[in-house]
Amino acid sequence: MSEVTDKVERAIARFDRVTHQLDQRDGPARAAAQRERTRLNAGLGRTAAKIAIAVVLVWLAAGIVGFLKPIGIFGFLLALIATVVVAAVLIASGGRQVVSAPAPSADLPNGAMVDRFDSYLVRVRRALPAAAQAQVDAISAVLPALKQTLERVDTLDPSAQDARRLMSIHLPGLIDHYANVPVAYRKEQDGEGKTVDERLVESLAAARTALAEVSEQLARKDMAAFETQGRFIKSRYGEQGIESEGASTS
Repeated sequence: MSEVTDKVERAIARFDRVTHQLDQRDGPARAAAQRERTRLNAGLGRTAAKIAIAVVLVWLAAGIVGFLKPIGIFGFLLALIATVVVAAVLIASGGRQVVSAPAPSADLPNGAMVDRFDSYLVRVRRALPAAAQAQVDAISAVLPALKQTLERVDTLDPSAQDARRLMSIHLPGLIDHYANVPVAYRKEQDGEGKTVDERLVESLAAARTALAEVSEQLARKDMAAFETQGRFIKSRYGEQGIESEGASTS
């Protein structure tokens, strides 16, 4: 009987994993992956443009030198080698930016920091347990609105500072410390009866709440400013005001 029960439990667990993966295809994880692909494509496009400009400059310089003095086969080979070297350097530097997604630097502008943090979450997500991945997906779902509000705010704004520290220092530090814990020890309970995985999930949930609160605070400031402007326009240029101005001019 216990064997049958084990089989049923394993079947249910497999079903839960499959349905979870299917849900992710149309959820925040898919949206985050699409944003990452957009950023990668933009990075590749910038690298290709830099290579094209560099190649044109190399051969333009070779043409100018050849116009003044024949460069011969040696000069042609030198220009060809310069082209290859410049292209290789640009590809290598662009490739490092595309392949690696380090934690956001603390000196990035607000909007760029959110983008870098979004990329960071996409890359580290796969190394986390399923429950933590769900919290990462919830954080990713908050980021588009957070970016829209943060990129209009000064980096020294208190709300922006909280979000920036969380994205560039605290959360990457949490995930780095988690990665350093050997897998065999992640299920052991601490003094409060919680495992490393459970602590990770709790911390990610708290971070999601904090980022959502920052986004809401900034959005409500924008809503309040919009409401104030709307009230002013209504009181200043409402129908009665327009009619009274028209009457006075006639």
